[in-house]
Amino acid sequence: MHPARQVSRRRALALIGTSGALWLAASRPRPASAQAAAGAPACVVRPEQTEGPFFVDEALNRSDIRSDPRTGQTSAGVPLRLVFNLSRTDGPACAPLPGAHVDLWHADANGRYSDVSGFGNGPSTAGQQFLRGYQLTNAAGSAQFLTIFPGWYAGRAVHLHFKIRLVEASAPGFSYTSQLYFDDALTERVFAMAPYASRGRRWMRNSDDGIYRDGGKQLLLSAEPEGAGFAASFAMALLV
Repeated sequence: MHPARQVSRRRALALIGTSGALWLAASRPRPASAQAAAGAPACVVRPEQTEGPFFVDEALNRSDIRSDPRTGQTSAGVPLRLVFNLSRTDGPACAPLPGAHVDLWHADANGRYSDVSGFGNGPSTAGQQFLRGYQLTNAAGSAQFLTIFPGWYAGRAVHLHFKIRLVEASAPGFSYTSQLYFDDALTERVFAMAPYASRGRRWMRNSDDGIYRDGGKQLLLSAEPEGAGFAASFAMALLV
């Protein structure tokens, strides 16, 4: 693990005074009406989860991550638009967090990650860059991605990986890594469609995934139909 990442994690754990996985500090959530009246983002506590072995810092600044930029080939799958809404918290108040570096990466419809060799029994994808990319949050703390609903692979529930990093002088080396999940009913609905359906119904439900059981309920996306696919947003506050 990178030394700067170790320091930021240790500092955050000390600040909240707990041995659990939560290292985001947030105020007590307010009713939606109060948030709207205040015109400020909600402070939301979320747990960190393992990065996993498949993060590759490709430095691909792009919102649409479906294609491999080297070949132009687009990954087949049900479209998914995902918006991150990030804020920083200091005491009882939250404010939008602009300029945060948000990475998103995940498996394709066949359960393959790009730029990985020796994963499962499939061919190497080394050098490929599909379904990976990053965005910087705008003045409102938002970053948007267009991707596809991820496929399954053995041993895990269906998920997305994301990482948030800050490069500002006030938070050198700060990073936060976690995963996002989908309701099982939505996953079953999507996997009945092409191209997922050809792989059968061997995917793991959330409750059977040991990583999901460690805080995954707080990382569930509420996806809504949008065109031929789905759209979801994810809000969280960071202590930085």
